[in-house]
Amino acid sequence: MSNLFYQSRLERPTLDRAEGLYLWDKSGKCYLDGSSGAMVSNIGHSDPRVLEAMRRQMDKSTFGYRLHFASDVAEELATRTAALAPEGLNKVFFVSGGSEAVESTLKLARQYALARGEGQRWKVISRFPSYHGSTLGAATVTGMALFSAPFAPMMVQMPKIPAPRAYLDGLDPNDPATGRHYADMLEEAILREGAETVLAFIVEPVGGASTGALVPPPGYMARIREICDQYGVLLIHDEVMTGGGRTGKFFGGEHWEGKPDLISISKGFGGGYVPLGAMIARDDIVEAVLDHGGFQHGFTYAGNPLACAAGNAVLDVIEEDGLVANAAAQGEVLKARLEALMQRFDFIGDVRGKGLLTAFELVSDRETLAPLPRDLNAYTRLVDIAYDMGLIIYSRRTRGGYVGDHFLVCPPLIVGEDGIDEIMTKLTAALEAFAAEAGPRLREAG
Repeated sequence: MSNLFYQSRLERPTLDRAEGLYLWDKSGKCYLDGSSGAMVSNIGHSDPRVLEAMRRQMDKSTFGYRLHFASDVAEELATRTAALAPEGLNKVFFVSGGSEAVESTLKLARQYALARGEGQRWKVISRFPSYHGSTLGAATVTGMALFSAPFAPMMVQMPKIPAPRAYLDGLDPNDPATGRHYADMLEEAILREGAETVLAFIVEPVGGASTGALVPPPGYMARIREICDQYGVLLIHDEVMTGGGRTGKFFGGEHWEGKPDLISISKGFGGGYVPLGAMIARDDIVEAVLDHGGFQHGFTYAGNPLACAAGNAVLDVIEEDGLVANAAAQGEVLKARLEALMQRFDFIGDVRGKGLLTAFELVSDRETLAPLPRDLNAYTRLVDIAYDMGLIIYSRRTRGGYVGDHFLVCPPLIVGEDGIDEIMTKLTAALEAFAAEAGPRLREAG
């Protein structure tokens, strides 16, 4: 028996090695990483340039506490990260992962309000569904009761507005009026809560695990920026999944007008080589907090030299190999191939995404978009079938965590058309096997 435990009793083979798009277990079986792990391994596995950079840093130092020493590699990574960020966001705070990055944005926003004499501002509005992390602070803004309900007595749940799921609401996702319709729900929530009490609004530029690569309607992102400005509310972009080039821009928010005040980034930022993430903030926010007594927050491994050396090497690979542009180009190919599956499988109700952050959703009825029967557990069963065929994809319940089934297909940004061909061959076979197994249950409205 193993002494390890995680979320469930799910058992998987033991990993032996990984390279590029592939991983091998100890039996020698090969798996194509069609989801980059959990949308993490953006530059693929075991890139020798990153491994060599880590070896060089290990020969010098693996740890130097930030209160005792500055670090050249941390300074370099901060400078490069700020240069990639929107203008005016020049301050970088390193963390070990996405939940820490989100938690950091919430705490900095709150301390900025205190520094400005606006202590009444504490509410952070987010969306439903949404996922922003597993710490208690991040759980307060996560719009999935499945993840937050057990801890409800231990925290204050923050206000939510509907995510812009136009395809479920019968609205045109390409109409700017739809974008304004959903964005104006933020203004309504601010007024309902009391504008003087609202601190921030947090949003993923392209939805992640909770909404399955949901792309906002045109005008949405710009309008929420206008609303935040109107009411003195900070805008936080959660780029934990979208950052690092996955959507075809280094930051997902770059696809639209309306730059944020704070950004959280992780996952592809460290590329799976080390635990690494960052908060990126407007200069004046940081200066006000530091002038007010300092940022009351921190992590032991913030700015770890080995992690930052790996992060610099990951950025090198992204830049040298043109992986952001490749994500944009191959993302179009992948999305078109997924859309073609809708002609073959009528239980695929929607395909969406941007760049190499793509997803498809299964339904009982394509007209009504009624979900599959919950007890069919399609979101786990299709993943298991694909896994047995040597393809790794990622799934979640679409509608708040309890019902609905979507699947993220998000290969490393190094993927080419041959890799996409292989993904589609295995995915098609998995869908055929699932359809044969589920049979008439695919037509039962949930």
